[in-house]
Amino acid sequence: MLDVLIIGAGPVGSTLALALRAAGRSVALLERRPRGEAPVEGPHTPQSDARTAFRPIALSHASRLILERLNVWPGSMVSPIETIHVSQAGGIGRTELRAADAGVPALGYVLGYAAIAQALGERLAASGAQLLDGARLDSLEATPQSVGARFERLGALHTLAARCVVHAEGAATTAREKRHGFDALTAQVEVQPAATSTAFERFTDEGPLALLPMAGRYALVWSAQPQRACALAQAAPDAFLRELARAIGARVGRLVSVGAREVQPLVLRVRGSRIGAREAFIGNAAQTLHPVAGQGLNLGLRDAWDLAAALHGAPDPGAPATLARFAASRRLDAGATIGITEFLAGAFLGSNPALRAARGVALIALDVLPPLRRFFARRMIFGPSAIP
Repeated sequence: MLDVLIIGAGPVGSTLALALRAAGRSVALLERRPRGEAPVEGPHTPQSDARTAFRPIALSHASRLILERLNVWPGSMVSPIETIHVSQAGGIGRTELRAADAGVPALGYVLGYAAIAQALGERLAASGAQLLDGARLDSLEATPQSVGARFERLGALHTLAARCVVHAEGAATTAREKRHGFDALTAQVEVQPAATSTAFERFTDEGPLALLPMAGRYALVWSAQPQRACALAQAAPDAFLRELARAIGARVGRLVSVGAREVQPLVLRVRGSRIGAREAFIGNAAQTLHPVAGQGLNLGLRDAWDLAAALHGAPDPGAPATLARFAASRRLDAGATIGITEFLAGAFLGSNPALRAARGVALIALDVLPPLRRFFARRMIFGPSAIP
């Protein structure tokens, strides 16, 4: 019998598998995609397809420490963020968050989803974890001692038994859902001069616009109302770049070209509980966040790290008391991160002059109070504790 069966072999599930294998646990992963198939990153516009879809990932310094401990840090593929310039369109106030202020070498690191998936996949193949790709989960049945998993693979039905099942397969259908009413447009943008190590976060009336340095270009994440996001995705490149220049200003340099554009809806999904009968939920299976501040994957990696720590040395990894300790350990970090993300997603919306002035004052306060700036930066990097 397996110690742990993980549903989903994405970055969060793979990170958990590696941490559990390092602790000597027997692990198997069920993954819907066949081995070698490129992940489909979400809904696609006419401007993108499964071959060209681009999904930027912003990893925090805490996530780097977790991945380094598992020997999977793809250092040559990442672009560090040393400074984040934060401003609002049409109003006063700006601030800069710096890595030196937070006491870290970089506030974050940007890379493509495919790069982190490849690095984790290569390490996973050498770890001894069993990867069952091209598998579709049919059912789970819990008993007092184990969970039986029934799944389809290679045209046949199979069963596995594990003492604990961990869901890391993505958004849970049973989660509480809040539709933000906005979509996120992502793309790569080429600029002159080339992007260095500064990221830009610009709050507009429709929501946040982020430009993240990535290999001399910028990874763009632009929140807009669905109709406008669709129009931007389908606009001619020159027209799109003009709209982007109006939104971001001249501080990033001259916008030269834009790559394939993709649009996906912005939704908050949160499960009422991250544990069940011999089950645990981590990453997007537990919570799906707005991309502002780039906290979704980072929170998921902390989920995986804390779950591995909770299961380390536990006689029965699926015991109710063991899983309850894990759930309790994640309550503060997850709750606070979700709260901050939702606040940032909503507090900078709208064109009301009084609210815009209040937002400007908040940015100015953050800029002139280094202890507050340090606290905010470290909280977004590490969560509520100094982990890992």
